[in-house]
Amino acid sequence: MPKKVTLKDIAAKAGLSPASVSMILNRRSIDRFNAETVEQVYAIAAELGYKSSKEKAYALVRPSDTLIIIICPSLFNPFYTTIIQGIEIAARKQGFVTSVRTTYWDTDTEKFIMEQARKFNVAGVIFAMIPQQPQLAYKLSKYLPVVAIGDRRSDLELATVDMNNFTAGQLIGKHLTDWGHKHVAYLSTTLNDQHTSRVRRYQGLEDACKAADAKLSLFTQEITSDYELSHVEVEYSTGYELAKRCLDTAPETTAMVAINDMVAYGAYNAIIDRGLRIPDDISLCGFDNIFPSHLRGVSLTTIDNSLTECGKSAFKLLQEEIASYEHHGKFEPITHVEYKCRLVARSSSGTAPKR
Repeated sequence: MPKKVTLKDIAAKAGLSPASVSMILNRRSIDRFNAETVEQVYAIAAELGYKSSKEKAYALVRPSDTLIIIICPSLFNPFYTTIIQGIEIAARKQGFVTSVRTTYWDTDTEKFIMEQARKFNVAGVIFAMIPQQPQLAYKLSKYLPVVAIGDRRSDLELATVDMNNFTAGQLIGKHLTDWGHKHVAYLSTTLNDQHTSRVRRYQGLEDACKAADAKLSLFTQEITSDYELSHVEVEYSTGYELAKRCLDTAPETTAMVAINDMVAYGAYNAIIDRGLRIPDDISLCGFDNIFPSHLRGVSLTTIDNSLTECGKSAFKLLQEEIASYEHHGKFEPITHVEYKCRLVARSSSGTAPKR
């Protein structure tokens, strides 16, 4: 009969005291230990076939908790809070609770949150955006269920709720060119490969403009994570400044497309403050269809992505991964759900004016 593995055996191999091993395996005062030590102890326990007094074998991760970490850039934009509420609607019905962590697009913060999620062995992690560091998110998915919401990427080996932002850009572009617009401007906060949704929206808009032989001008503003954290209204103010720049340097523009509705609100006020009319002089569109865009005083043409349903589906994918682990001892992360975007045409867009 093989010798029963004890805490002393694990402690000897890990170079720790039996008391420390006990605290880690029983998750008492686990914050005293770094993530690497916690991982090492669980790995050794699994390797040696250690069983607790309840005769339950230890695996690298025991996703038995009901806490889900939601990672998002910020909470000021209703785009993210709507997704989060969708997640929480579904999670609460199944007895899970959530904890929201914001990054303000800071990669060090994102990395820290992922490390903490692994260290404290939560039930799973949902990104309300595409991770800025997909390789770290993929590594985390080997130990915890991880789901992301956003554009599907070839280098992102995670379960995802997909938003087709390229198609969204095409829809806006076709809508404007069908109205006769030949001079369109795209207004965006930081535009790079860490913000794929912004890039894909631009590419889709560009594709539609090319098909209609319309000129597309690009106006962007780099925003650091520190600046975003310290300026709550950063998207609104960026939209205001970019619209002013567009009006000053590209007066032939008859339509502006903002990267999202929050940026569009800033552009809206800049256009009105210049003494111009929407849509008689300038048509204006956004993306996301957040709640204020419905209001009569705004009535913004935008793209709807079924944000609440995306949040619910993200939780469902996470729950499926948890069930997979419980039944098969491993996660099955490569699952995708795609929601089709739709154009919501309102009174902020119309026929191109004659210039």
